[in-house]
Amino acid sequence: MLTAALYGIGTALPLVIGAAIGLRWTLPKRVLAALMAFGAGTMIAAVSSELFEPAFRQAGILVAGAALLLGAGVYVVANHLIENKLGPAAIGWALMLGTILDGVPENTALGVSLTSGGGLVLLVAVAVGNVPEAVGGASLMRDRHDFSAARAMSLWTATAVVLVVVTVLGYQLSDAVPDVGISTVQAFAGGATLAVLADSLMPEAYKDGGWWVGMSTALGFLVAFALGG
Repeated sequence: MLTAALYGIGTALPLVIGAAIGLRWTLPKRVLAALMAFGAGTMIAAVSSELFEPAFRQAGILVAGAALLLGAGVYVVANHLIENKLGPAAIGWALMLGTILDGVPENTALGVSLTSGGGLVLLVAVAVGNVPEAVGGASLMRDRHDFSAARAMSLWTATAVVLVVVTVLGYQLSDAVPDVGISTVQAFAGGATLAVLADSLMPEAYKDGGWWVGMSTALGFLVAFALGG
C-alpha cells in the first residue's frame, strides 16, 4: 500500500506545484504549450503500453474495445456538459473538473497496474500532464474569478488528495476484482485519456505553441517509451 500511496503522491504533487506556479507567475503561452505537448506524448505511450495493451491481451478486443470507447464517451459527454454549463468564462473550474474526470480512472488504473509490476510510464505521463492543467486552471481562477490564493490552492490540493486516494483504492481492490474487471478499468482509463488528448490537451498546445509542438510531443513519447522499456 505504501508503494501505491507514493505513486499516487507522484501524480498529485505536480497538481499542487502547478497550481502554486499558476497563482504566483504568468508563464509564457509557448512554455505551457510545450509542457502540454510533452505530456500528450507521454500519455500516448502510457495508453498503448500500460493501459490498452494489457487490457487487450487479458480481455480481448470486444471487452477492451468497448471499455475504451466507453471511457472516451464518458469524458467527451462530461466535458461537453461542463463547457455548456460553465461557459468559457469559467474555464478554470472546467480545467480542474477535467483533471478529476480523466484523473480518477487514470489513477485507479495506476493502482491496479502496480500489482503486475507496471505503472512507471503511466506515473510519468499523468504527472507531466497534470502540471499544465493546474498552472492554467489556477491562473484563470486568479485572473477571471478573483479567487484568493488560499482558496484556489485548497481546491487543487483537495483534487490532489482525491487522486492519491483512488490510486490506493485501485491497488487494494485489485486482488478482489477479477481479471476482466481490471482490464475494463485499464481500457476505460485509456479511452478517457485519448479523449482528453484529442479534445483538450493537443488542440490547446497547438493553438498556443504552433507547429513546433509536434517535436515536443515526440520527445514526450520517446522519454515515456524509454522508461517503459
